[in-house]
Amino acid sequence: MARRERARYGVDGGWVAIPLFVSLLGGLVAALLRARRNQRRGPARLAGLAIVTVAAFEASYLYSTGPGKRSVWSELLDHLDLHGDEQVLDVGCGRGAVLVLAARRLSEGRAVGADIWRRRDQSGNSRTSTERNAACEGVGERVELVEADARALPFPTGLFDVVLSNLTFHNIRHADERAQALREAARVLGPGGRLRIVDHGAARYAEVLRAAGCDGVSVRKLDWRTWFGLPGHHLDLLIASKPTSAHSGSVATT
Repeated sequence: MARRERARYGVDGGWVAIPLFVSLLGGLVAALLRARRNQRRGPARLAGLAIVTVAAFEASYLYSTGPGKRSVWSELLDHLDLHGDEQVLDVGCGRGAVLVLAARRLSEGRAVGADIWRRRDQSGNSRTSTERNAACEGVGERVELVEADARALPFPTGLFDVVLSNLTFHNIRHADERAQALREAARVLGPGGRLRIVDHGAARYAEVLRAAGCDGVSVRKLDWRTWFGLPGHHLDLLIASKPTSAHSGSVATT
């Protein structure tokens, strides 16, 4: 029997952090060996403690960009209680970790992933990788990929029931362009539609979305699964929806 190919979702932030961790660990191991060779117990203990600390940070980073991210998004998608016929958009889908989780919950609907697939944002980032992962996870027929800039989404207004995004908007450096991307996410969301964004500093997006016509905008910190190697550094979850009738909502930050 042929062995089924496994989906591979890469590392968020590309490979920049991994060589840094490896170089730091290499330097610390060299310092530890040197201290032991010179029988310097104090420096050896300090080097050993530093090695354990750096290794823990690296393990946290790899966990957050892999199992941790999928665990958080599985819960978020479960809380949406999808019926299975929704049209879902993942803005900045990368290699499809969140996109695939959404597609699994759709029986008749469609999960659309939009991205420009830059490798500096995620290791091995490419449309081909995303297509392969969707096929490996058995949801290829429910997934559609579109090469698109978040600042100019090529979709009709109000097309989607749910819009998702993970670690995307902070990659847009200029505030006005970032605001334009957020307005685009709100534009393609239909009446009664729901928006979920996980990102660094997502609280700053709240006013933009409110002005774009979103309702019930709230922000909260996520848990340790989003530390990315920095204990106490939690990503934000932004929740918003599109009202079924024309009115503005309030913003709450927790």
